[in-house]
Amino acid sequence: MSATDLPYRATLPDACTWLEQQTGSPWTLARLLEHAVTPYVWLDYDPAHADLFGDANGGYAAPIFFQDDIARLIAGSDDVLMTMTKDAYKIVAHLPAPGFRRPLDALRFQKKDLTQLVARLEREAQAAIAAAAAPPPEPKAPTESAFGINKAQVLEAFAAHARMDLGAALDHAIGIFGDDGARVKASVRKSKRNAVWNPVTLALGLHDLHRVPLGPLRRAFQTHDFLLDWEDDWDQSLRLLGK
Repeated sequence: MSATDLPYRATLPDACTWLEQQTGSPWTLARLLEHAVTPYVWLDYDPAHADLFGDANGGYAAPIFFQDDIARLIAGSDDVLMTMTKDAYKIVAHLPAPGFRRPLDALRFQKKDLTQLVARLEREAQAAIAAAAAPPPEPKAPTESAFGINKAQVLEAFAAHARMDLGAALDHAIGIFGDDGARVKASVRKSKRNAVWNPVTLALGLHDLHRVPLGPLRRAFQTHDFLLDWEDDWDQSLRLLGK
């Protein structure tokens, strides 16, 4: 069955047969609904519900879109229960309880919805093939300066706990600890103003060499937003050191 042979409003068997021909895989009502294809039922004019029909005195195709109604069909209901739809003017309408019941063979699927589904599936398949064939992107080497906090952040997190002029130590000492220590080397290649420090290395050094207690250091990693990404590294370092 070609697209030109597909009825404007296809029955469920016609829709499933055509989709199987187009995609090479079997289709069911549940699969159609899971792909968000809207089913319709034809409502003949009923004067008891004249507000639904307006000027459509011969009836109209009413969509089934309410989540509970769709879920019932997906679960394998042996009939259609429509508790909400749109009237002939496409305005959402709640149907009087318990709703309208119709047999499953009353379901219809619009040709344009089915052809759009096939086009979408083809695009997704082509995109998946292209993604599988494409070489993986080369990982970017992390820059050292990306892995550190600046002077203001160091002082905010640790200065209150260090028995030293931490700001002066950052400015004048070689990394504070007599070598490059916690300072990220690459961050000062252009200017000392660009310097950043690894907060985990810095905190461990403050504890080991300057007697800063672990308690306030732990709290610093838990309470400062700019240290939250470092908290796991800090905890792991303490575990490795048995602290």
